[in-house]
Order: sequence, then structure tokens, then C-alpha cells
Amino acid sequence: MNGNVVDIKDRSKKTGRIVGGIAVAIAAIIVVASSAAVVPTGSTGVITTFGKVSEDTYSEGFHLKIPLAQDMVIISNKIQVYETDASAVSKDLQTVNSKIAINYRVKADSSASIYKNIGPDYESVILTPAAQESMKSVTARYTAEHLITQRNTVGEEIKEMLETKVSEYGIQIEKFNIINFDFSAEFNAAIEQKQVAEQNKLRSETEKEQKIIEAQADAEKVKLAAEAQAESIKTKAAAQAEANKTIAESLSPELIQYQTIDKWDGVMPKVASSASPLLMIDVDEQEQQSSDK
Repeated sequence: MNGNVVDIKDRSKKTGRIVGGIAVAIAAIIVVASSAAVVPTGSTGVITTFGKVSEDTYSEGFHLKIPLAQDMVIISNKIQVYETDASAVSKDLQTVNSKIAINYRVKADSSASIYKNIGPDYESVILTPAAQESMKSVTARYTAEHLITQRNTVGEEIKEMLETKVSEYGIQIEKFNIINFDFSAEFNAAIEQKQVAEQNKLRSETEKEQKIIEAQADAEKVKLAAEAQAESIKTKAAAQAEANKTIAESLSPELIQYQTIDKWDGVMPKVASSASPLLMIDVDEQEQQSSDK
């Protein structure tokens, strides 16, 4: 009978040791797990000890912390994009509704300070009011029309002012963009009318310039034609003068007398003059013919 008796107390002790071992193992796992800390790439680990923020932070990679006593908060140091609507009034009292985009990042060495003094919601606490104030301040320096034509300059001024306001907290502004400006319907209509008027003016000036160019071209054609004609007349006159010179140099009294006789039609002129050799020759010839008879 004794061989079949089971010692319940002994079994209970064994079970207790097993359960205790399992509990210790689980506790050990929990302790080890809670002591491990991994900081992702582009982030900073802010350590709190019983809720108190430590000045020391963890960089990227694997770290150990005091289990149960310390916690780690991840603060991203990557560039983040923040978009919001902003309302302002221009220099000429036009209401301007804008949509802006801000590229920013939290500096790694300011992560603990931002978490301690501001908390994780630093966008709404710091960035939003600073962006709104900068937008209002710079917009008031420009007329509505200049806000459109000098958009890049306006954006740079807002970025500079925004940087001044948030840099002391450890926030760095990488880029500032004005996505769009939106004005009242009346102002948009006035701008459209002005653009139409400018286009009509430009068209008229272009047509006027075209007519001037055409008139100058016509005048140039006339000038060129006149110069060409004058050059032609000059050339002909030079050629004629050269011909006359050649003829004059080739003439002789005998040649002149020969040509005169050759062209005489046999009719005596009514007026005779001793200055004409032809007439003198004719008279002598007639007297000779009379004496022969």
C-alpha cells in the first residue's frame, strides 16, 4: 500500500518551483525587453527617468536603459512638411487668403529641450502661430498686385522672419512655399480687366510698330529704286560722254566736209554765207558749168 501512496506535498513543491521558475523567466524577459532601446534612423531618443526629462539623449541605434525606471520618447529629426491656411491683409487693404507649406526639422541637440518645454505637439504650439504672424506681417508690406508679381520675394521674407521666430526653440526652417494666393471676387475681376486692357494696349502697340516697320521698308524700297535709277542715269551719261569724247577726237575738217557733202540733197539754200565751205564749193562749180556752155 505504501508503494502506491503519492506525496501530495512533494508534488506541490515541485509544481511551485516550476511555476516560480517560469515567473522568474518571464520577469527576466520583461526586464531585458524593457531595458532595450532602439532609436530609428533620423531620430533622437529622449530619456525620462520616473517622468523627469534627462539632458542626455540617445542617437540612432541600440541602447540600454534602466528597466521600469526609464522610458524613451522618439523625436524625429527628419525634414517634415507642415501645411496650413493663412489669412492676412495687404497694404492696399485687400483680404488675402493663402495656403502655405513649410519644410522644417527639429535639431537633434534640441530634441530634449523641445520635448521638455513644449512637448510632442510643437507644430501647433510653436510653428502654427509663428507662421501666421510672419504671413500677416510681411503681407502688410505689399499691395495685392505686388504679392502676385513679387511672390518669390514675399516668400523669402516670410521664411526669414519665420526662421527668426522658431530657431530659438531648435526648429530649423528648410523651405517655405506659398502654394496659392486667393483674393476677393471684386479684386480678381479688377485684375482680369486690367490684364485685358494691357493686352489690348500691347496689341495696339504691336500693330503700330508693325505699320512703322512696313512704312520704313517701303521708304527703303523707294530709296533703293531712286538710287538705282540715279546710278543708271549716271552710268548712261558717263558712257555717252565717253562716246562723245571719242567722236570729237576722231573728227577732222575733211571728214566733216565729206559728211556734209554726203548728206546734201542737191537743193541750194536760200541764204548763202561765206562761212560755209559747201556753199563756196557749190558756187564755183556752177560758174564752171556756165563757162563750159
